[in-house]
Amino acid sequence: MKPSKLLILFSLLLLIAFQSSNAAFLKDKKDSFYFKNDKQEIETLVKKLYEWVETKNSNNDFNPLANKKGDKYIGLDLNSHKKRLEELKKTNFFSQQFLDNYNKIALRIDSNLKTKKIEWFEGELPPFGSDSNPWCNCQDNPENFWKTMTINHLKIENDKASFDWTWSWKGDFKYKVKTIKENGTWKIASLEGFDFNEFTKIY
Repeated sequence: MKPSKLLILFSLLLLIAFQSSNAAFLKDKKDSFYFKNDKQEIETLVKKLYEWVETKNSNNDFNPLANKKGDKYIGLDLNSHKKRLEELKKTNFFSQQFLDNYNKIALRIDSNLKTKKIEWFEGELPPFGSDSNPWCNCQDNPENFWKTMTINHLKIENDKASFDWTWSWKGDFKYKVKTIKENGTWKIASLEGFDFNEFTKIY
């Protein structure tokens, strides 16, 4: 007995539906795998970054150049700044985007000091940035906090990601970070404490 056309059509529809649902399932598994993989790489990057910040970082951010009297700063020490850029680059933690922004901040501060848009006297706090450490926007931190820091609100879109991290101390502390994948490797694209407009704002 030959199968009816209706039965054949019904069988074909079932086959198509099964293949579509299977493809969707495999895609979800693949996306989930890559998200977990990227999440692990980003967490590792951030923890290694802050271990470096706390243990190996020279902290030579935006060193000033004094006048002959030594009582006032008239610009930034650009030779020191170039060495600092090389130091940051050699860590392999930072994207070109971060390094360009960091350099842009330094050049703006240098220009503002030279044109006297801002004044910085010896012994005083810098007239840029904030009173906090820009690497964490904090004045104090838990010991070895990179070991227990947690990443929250992670969003990954193609080769870019954004999130905030916090530490073990109680409170509402959080610090925003963006990362970007360069040549298959996640790197720091921006840190909240090095926002160009906020860091170079003149009050």
